[in-house]
Amino acid sequence: MNATAPVPFTVDETGSGLPVLLLHGGAGPASMRPFAALLAERHSARVLLPTHPGFDGTPRPATLDGIRALAAAYTALLAERGLTGVTVVGNSIGGWIAAEMGLLDEGRIAASVILNGVGITVPGHPLADFFALRPDEVAALSFHDPARSPLAAADRFTQVQRATMAANREALSTYAGREMADPTLAGRLAATRVPTLVAWGTADRIASLGYGEAYAAAIPGAVFRRLADTGHLPQLETPETVLAAVAEFTTPSKNPSFQLDSIIGNLLPPEAPRPAGPPSWPGVHPCWCQAR
Repeated sequence: MNATAPVPFTVDETGSGLPVLLLHGGAGPASMRPFAALLAERHSARVLLPTHPGFDGTPRPATLDGIRALAAAYTALLAERGLTGVTVVGNSIGGWIAAEMGLLDEGRIAASVILNGVGITVPGHPLADFFALRPDEVAALSFHDPARSPLAAADRFTQVQRATMAANREALSTYAGREMADPTLAGRLAATRVPTLVAWGTADRIASLGYGEAYAAAIPGAVFRRLADTGHLPQLETPETVLAAVAEFTTPSKNPSFQLDSIIGNLLPPEAPRPAGPPSWPGVHPCWCQAR
């Protein structure tokens, strides 16, 4: 994928303040829209919610054929829009995209939040075989309370809804593969310099709690947070819990783990050299978390 080639992104935008990029998973942008609205309502945040090309009937360039290509395209989108101090929040494959963006970052991303992400391989903690599951089985494995899943009503979906769901699954397969993992990712994450929160719904049976712990362990300095009574889509099942976790992580007075060199990197032009060596100085992190 040529990262400089234009990509026809569809981006919903709401709110004002420091930018927050929300990256949805295989459930599509609808799984992020309520959280986007909550975030913009409660905090000083400019919330950008793109639809991954190929989802919800959007066009997908043939060259956009994997998670790393998609991460490069979103990294280019941040540059095209001149965005800095960005908090990236991704769920499921969106978390995988966020992790890949952290490896590509040149000073535009201030923080990364991975919500029940996929993408790594963890011995003893295999991902569920998503593409072999019926909608009701996906709901049962994805939610603490399956009755709250949109898929609980899948037997009453219209023909248009069924077609959209099938097309979204095809786009998901194109990007993530049937295994929804890259065997090289866990090792590559050791190069991550972006402050990262890995937050995990403990009831997730698509990607287990042990899988989430391994994800956090692969990222230097990552904070791991368990989210009770929620599953694979915590921003949809328990949005208030997710909002509190993200706000706490990006609040300097509550989280001293943010480092001065990451701040300098976000204030410098993207082409400027960033401080060398591992983060070492506590400092103040630019955040969107001030309540309205």
